[in-house]
Amino acid sequence: MKVGVIGGGPAGLTAAYELAKGGAEVQLFEASDAVGGMCRSFQLWGQTVDLGPHRFFSSDARVNRLWLEIAEFDYRMVDRFTRIYYGGKFFQYPLQPTNALANLGVIEALRCVASYGRQRILPEPAGESFESWVVRRFGRRLYEIFFRTYSEKLWGISCQDLDADFAAQRIKKLSMAEVVKNAMGLTGKKHQTLVDQFAYPLGGTGMIYERMADYIDGLGQVHLNAPVKHVTHKNQKVTGVELMSGKTVKLDHVISTMPLTLLSKGLEGVPQRVVEATKHLKFRNTILVYLRVPETDLFDDQWIYVHSPDLLVGRVTNFRNWIPELYGQSGDTILSLEYWANDEDQLWKETDQQLIERGKQEMRSTGLLGAAEIIDGHVVRVPRCYPVYARNYKSHLRVVTDYLSQFQGLDPIGRYGAFKYNNQDHSILMGRLAADNLLTARENDLWAINTDYDSYQEAATITSAGLVSAETA
Repeated sequence: MKVGVIGGGPAGLTAAYELAKGGAEVQLFEASDAVGGMCRSFQLWGQTVDLGPHRFFSSDARVNRLWLEIAEFDYRMVDRFTRIYYGGKFFQYPLQPTNALANLGVIEALRCVASYGRQRILPEPAGESFESWVVRRFGRRLYEIFFRTYSEKLWGISCQDLDADFAAQRIKKLSMAEVVKNAMGLTGKKHQTLVDQFAYPLGGTGMIYERMADYIDGLGQVHLNAPVKHVTHKNQKVTGVELMSGKTVKLDHVISTMPLTLLSKGLEGVPQRVVEATKHLKFRNTILVYLRVPETDLFDDQWIYVHSPDLLVGRVTNFRNWIPELYGQSGDTILSLEYWANDEDQLWKETDQQLIERGKQEMRSTGLLGAAEIIDGHVVRVPRCYPVYARNYKSHLRVVTDYLSQFQGLDPIGRYGAFKYNNQDHSILMGRLAADNLLTARENDLWAINTDYDSYQEAATITSAGLVSAETA
């Protein structure tokens, strides 16, 4: 069986890795010069950095076993410390009562409580937007402080235009009761957004995927700088892929993690209704501004969410606070500032130097740098990396997925390929199940794998000692 995998991110690499282990003849085509996708690690100023903060956490034993199989014991457990910057103050996240009360003040805290209580007694009508979902769950004042600004920075649209499905997937089981229990230190299973410890590879997040690629390359082929133009087919049966270079590769099956919109539009004979549907499915771009600061003790957070509306930056990562293996003997701290933009936005068109100057100014305005100087800057642009859940996106997505489902030998998976806002563990699971379908003739419904799945065959988490079942953790 000759299988082509388009894309070298977590989903694509996992599928190719599992297929190579199972004896399939695998070729992986990655458009860039490195594997890992958004989970790529790279060298910068003598240190290892990621594309922003990437923590790995899963309760699915299938996912964790594979991760440990690759990592072996080349990882550390990191005690998470993150905060929210809002109104010139820093709120611990997950929220802590004393800290939150001190920052909000008694009057504002009472307003938040009253706003929450009002929703419990007289809830707003259920709507289809992210705003209506969150307001009903937490009250309007908490929504304004802790949800609205950051979400609108990330997605580039009003929270009234962001689909409630995003909240249902990402914070479905997060309730005020759970936040309070966590803040009080009460035991119980934590929502993923509240988990306070996670596993991190010694070589950066990308180490896992680099090792997968090395294994695949030993049995099959990993092609870098090999963007795919389109999937070829005859009578809706996949026959291979054509690369941008003009080269064609004959294949029996294709697993695609390229953006769903590009995949569908590239197919020969695509109906106009599908082309029209893809116009409503947008991806958001990421700009990462790295700043080099000759200090070692700036602030304690691994990352900070920036909710202040007067700053364009959405998240700041301090790589000095992850594991020592990242910075080694260096006496510098590398910070990563994340900005999000659409193709037509002026921010996306700014020069690297303009972005670096913007990052310097915004970083200084937070007070986190003190008197420390910034001696260098570096910019990385990542196009089409966040699928935008605009209201009613699912109706347009269904048109595309129904069309693609007609093709024999084609499996779109991953964050881009399935148009799902996956974490690493979701993409790894997609890759495993896609490979499983081919190797064992099973019929796992890959479209049904969503970002809120929790029906694990077996629940277990990674600790410093390895995999521990949920019952004994």
